[in-house]
Amino acid sequence: MFVIGYLCIAMEHKFQVNKAAAALLTGGILWVIYVMFMPLSASTVNHEAFAEFLNNNPSLQALPLIEQCRHYITELQIIENLGEIASTLFFLIGAMTIVELIDVHDGFSVITEKITSRDKRKLLFLITLITFFMSSVLDNLTTAIVMVTLIRKIVPNYKERWIFASMIIISANSGGAWSPIGDVTTIMLWIKGKITTIPLMSSLFFPSLVSTIVPLLFARRMLKGELRGEVKKLSVETREEVIQKNQKKALLILGVVGLLSIPVFKHITGLPPFVGVLSVLGVLWVYTEFMYKNIQVGEHLKFRVARVISRIDTATILFFLGILLAVMALQATGILKMAGVYLNENVHNVYAINIIIGTFSAIVDNVPLVAVAMGMYPLVDPATLATVADPAFMQYFVQDGVFWEFLAYCAGVGGSMLIIGSAAGVVVMGIEKITFTWYLKRFSFIAMLGYLSGAAVYIISQLL
Repeated sequence: MFVIGYLCIAMEHKFQVNKAAAALLTGGILWVIYVMFMPLSASTVNHEAFAEFLNNNPSLQALPLIEQCRHYITELQIIENLGEIASTLFFLIGAMTIVELIDVHDGFSVITEKITSRDKRKLLFLITLITFFMSSVLDNLTTAIVMVTLIRKIVPNYKERWIFASMIIISANSGGAWSPIGDVTTIMLWIKGKITTIPLMSSLFFPSLVSTIVPLLFARRMLKGELRGEVKKLSVETREEVIQKNQKKALLILGVVGLLSIPVFKHITGLPPFVGVLSVLGVLWVYTEFMYKNIQVGEHLKFRVARVISRIDTATILFFLGILLAVMALQATGILKMAGVYLNENVHNVYAINIIIGTFSAIVDNVPLVAVAMGMYPLVDPATLATVADPAFMQYFVQDGVFWEFLAYCAGVGGSMLIIGSAAGVVVMGIEKITFTWYLKRFSFIAMLGYLSGAAVYIISQLL
């Protein structure tokens, strides 16, 4: 059932059914199968937790084993899993609302208006570099939308614009991989405690940069000369008539500084990241409420937070809910552990395993891939490392271990090898009408070279 659901997600455009629907249906069906047809596995796969549950609920001890297992699944296991899922979803809701709030008030124009170069190669370098660093703070999807909107104003020829757009996809994916808040997959790993901020950034910054620079060196050869014609002005919308430039700048600074402070907040307080991002959202909410008190215009012209929340991509949130529910079901039944054991016995190399995962992320969504990988392998406590079987291999799975860092890189960057391999690629494909075959012929190979070059840099740095 999981494979069928996965195929429906991967072939979303062919079936014309939103992947959120397929994910929710898959998650629901898997939990139904678990509780109705194989509940007894709960007593063996999660033996210690199951025994503790029975000790805490003596009234259940007289029931048949199958009923005890069903109570354990419905009253404890799925509730605990939902709590873990909720921490990820609330973080995404908060972060997406903050970014949308900045965007709806045209805050990103403060950055994009500074780009004035007319030299095509220099402009490509500038756009790529800005995208790389911007996507480490914002999510790569939003960064891609902002930068593609910009190049639509300054690059009139659509074929040349496709070259810029393709490099935006690559740099957005690479830029999001080295920051804990830059990509959904790194957010998932960070929230689960698999990685921490400073080690991740110091280990992956250079490999991620290499994975961007290598394709850029090839892409710049596709362009010559200078852009002709005048730069189109950004369309003036109602919000620009009521919001002053200093207010746009203040929103941008508050939002970006707030997002950057979340890892610091987590480190100091120890609280989950979603508490930090919701607190930042609260600050921006208060600021916009006071800002609009001093603006004498109709309420329909004001973009308050309550209105902005309705603009975020709710389908994406539901997709994460469905796919994480499905993966949790596979984990609860022990299927992921079996898959992990199989890879350990037959591949037994964390670099090879992650490169394979990264390659698959170009074909299917990287969110379920990372979720599956996290379910297959446990987070190893360094204090117990000496007591486990094969400690030399299991050391890769401690916090900030090689497996988790390289997983963040491979899952984030590998999606650039096909235009449908990442959310940024899919949205740019839709905006610019880039064809799958055009990207495949011109950018898939150089994106793969960038991916493998960055991977080689990381592996060599670890071996040295």
